[in-house]
Amino acid sequence: MLRYLGSRLLSLCLSLAVASLVIFAAIEVVPGDPASFMLGLNAEPDTVAALRQELGLEGGYVERYLAWTGGMLHGDFGTSYTYRVPVSELIIARLWVSLPLTIFALIISTAIAIPAGVWAASRRGRPADILVMGTTQLGMAVPNFWFAMILVLIFAINLGWFAAGGFPGWEAGFFTALKSLVLPALSLALFQASILARVMRSSLLETLDQDYVRTARAKGLSRRLAIRNHAMRNAMIPVMTIVGLQFSNLIAGAIIIENVFFLPGLGRLVFQAITQRDLIVVESVVMILVFAVILVNFLVDLSYAVIDPRLRRRR
Repeated sequence: MLRYLGSRLLSLCLSLAVASLVIFAAIEVVPGDPASFMLGLNAEPDTVAALRQELGLEGGYVERYLAWTGGMLHGDFGTSYTYRVPVSELIIARLWVSLPLTIFALIISTAIAIPAGVWAASRRGRPADILVMGTTQLGMAVPNFWFAMILVLIFAINLGWFAAGGFPGWEAGFFTALKSLVLPALSLALFQASILARVMRSSLLETLDQDYVRTARAKGLSRRLAIRNHAMRNAMIPVMTIVGLQFSNLIAGAIIIENVFFLPGLGRLVFQAITQRDLIVVESVVMILVFAVILVNFLVDLSYAVIDPRLRRRR
């Protein structure tokens, strides 16, 4: 188990190092000068040079990359070109919106998908199975931003149960703030729940065809107990892989959803920073999002060892 944990930690560190190189290189190849963009077309050359010096845009690529990564290790992400405040303050303020939204959407999609997939697999070929598969096909075909507008039209405008957008802040009360995230989380969860339900069904059907499950059934165990006691644990391994991948999809989808619902999250911050060419904010936020995705995949790898005891004994 310790060797398995060490290999996963090494993989996490290498992934972060490669990701930082790719992000820095992608930002640096963007044409144009941030200082010239901020000051306008008629800015004097010495003014542009002074601003470049202030923003830390002088020096070679290697020097700037090492300064950027070294600062991140100490919690210093630099200063925003536009907001003139430390990037870490912007990230922390917006993270308290994006992270709960992503976790909420992941909980909703998992809570819907796993029971639906198990229900469809236990009734293979019956009307219930056809209904679940048809619904998931529809859920995969509907864009999340279109579904978000439908939810706003029904539950915000017509019924008045939820607000059409905005975020009151956690200081307004936990349930008040959580209520404002219900529609965005549902918009994000629909597509992911459809995929996860189909994966759950396919994985469980494959497990139910294994010899040990048929042997348990032949000994008189009911289908429900055979699924719960024997099939579910092995069927959950590919499902956990998809759950880890869905976290990154939810983060990417949140960029659109946060703009639809006017949520002050990381996705909206990245969108605004791109339009304003605030490159230090873009690369720092993207690095934080990449770290979150890699960390979740690391936790998913550890969950394999919990679900499958064979990984704990593997050398």
